[in-house]
Parts: sequence; structure tokens; C-alpha cells
Amino acid sequence: MADETATGVNGPLTVRYLAAPARPHTPRAFAELTIPAAELSWRFSRSAGPGGQSVNTTDSRAELSFDLAATEAIPPWLKTRALERLGPRLTNGVLTVTSSEQRSQLQNREAARDRLAFTLAEGLAPPPPPRREKKTPAGVTRRRLENKARRGQVKQMRRRVDDY
Repeated sequence: MADETATGVNGPLTVRYLAAPARPHTPRAFAELTIPAAELSWRFSRSAGPGGQSVNTTDSRAELSFDLAATEAIPPWLKTRALERLGPRLTNGVLTVTSSEQRSQLQNREAARDRLAFTLAEGLAPPPPPRREKKTPAGVTRRRLENKARRGQVKQMRRRVDDY
């Protein structure tokens, strides 16, 4: 393996997520969360796709799993939010991402870590502020009704005139 240090792909995963909902004219506030390497599990398998003579013999596809439901690295209120928002992506509370785009296992491992961090950041971010409904301006309604009346007159003029 090219990188076996604790700070490389085998080390803890740092997730940077939006801490507060985005508001106009205010800077975004971010928070960081570190997931210990012991809570991440790797699996490798043969990857389909581009390659040379050794395409069918190297285990370059990387699969990274994180048990979101059982983790102690995330505070309970954040864990609840993430479980709710990532529900369809979870299998028994476990979030799994894969990468097989590269020929190198190391590059696929880095891509899988990035994907997991991005997916967790989406799940941990607060929901957007609710949309405020606005009243339709009177001028817009008036113009729409005038256009409807004008189109009706045009269609009425196209009708056949019956002489009795």
C-alpha cells in the first residue's frame, strides 16, 4: 500500500458541514466533526471499467462504510438529523459509498472518503429556511386576465359567421 500512515486514507475522517441555515447578507458558518478511523470499515473488490491486462485481477474498487446509527462521534441531536435526512441511503443505519472510477485502489479510497464526507455534510446540514409565500401583485393578475380576454376575442373572430 502506498500510504499506510494514520493521516492518510487510513486515518480519521474530518467532515466540514454548514452549522447554521444560510441567510441573506450573512457569512456562512461551518463546523467540523472528526470520525475516528476505527468507525470506518473498508472493503475492496474487482472493479469493472477501464484497464489493461491486469484489469480483472486487482481489487481496485473501494467501498467505505460508516455505521451512522451506532456512532458515538456525532452528538445525538446531529445524529437524529442525519438519520432522518439520509434515511433512503442507509441500510440498517449504515452509510456505504463506493468508488471505482480510477485504476488505482489508493485513488479510489481517496474518492470514497471524499464522497462519504460530502454525503455526511449534506445530512448534518440544517434544513433550509421555510419558503415565504408572497401575494401575487395586482398588476400581474390584471395583465393575465386582459391577455385571456384578448385571446378569447381573437378566437371568437375566427369563428364562421352564419347568415340566416
